[in-house]
Amino acid sequence: MSSEVGSRLRAVRQMHGLSQRELAKRAGVTNGMISLIEQGRVSPSVASLKKVLDGIPMALAEFFTLDPEQTPQVFYAGDELTELGEGDVSLRLVAGNRPGRRLTILREVYEPGADTGAEMLSHPGEEGGVVVSGRIEITVGSQVRQLGPGEAFYFPSAVPHRFRNRGRERCEIISAATPPTL
Repeated sequence: MSSEVGSRLRAVRQMHGLSQRELAKRAGVTNGMISLIEQGRVSPSVASLKKVLDGIPMALAEFFTLDPEQTPQVFYAGDELTELGEGDVSLRLVAGNRPGRRLTILREVYEPGADTGAEMLSHPGEEGGVVVSGRIEITVGSQVRQLGPGEAFYFPSAVPHRFRNRGRERCEIISAATPPTL
């Protein structure tokens, strides 16, 4: 059993691009402990394993049900993107079901008059994008600008921000944010 847990932990750690040392640091354990678990020389208690998995982060249930041998999906059809928006704002997430995703990539569509809301958005990380079609007004802190096709934005997401389509045609944006916020 301990060798199965160890090989599974190694596969999951590598799938998330973490070294033993980085996982140990995140989990608050020694890298020796991670090494011993992965070698099958130590069988961790449920509490110890949960502490290690919190460094990824990953739930115990996901750890034991995930198939580390399964090749992650690489390509996505349009109807496989997860819809996160509502109303006149469509936010289609790429790879929404991918475990350990470290990046949010969105296809954003704003219908005429659409707005992310009167309350400004703010969250950790950075985000950027390129306007594909239409026009969008973006407010970042005290800066406001209308962007059109081919124009782009990039800013720290902790700065309050808002997106509004004040035009008469729909606006499409391809954007990315890190760490994954959705």
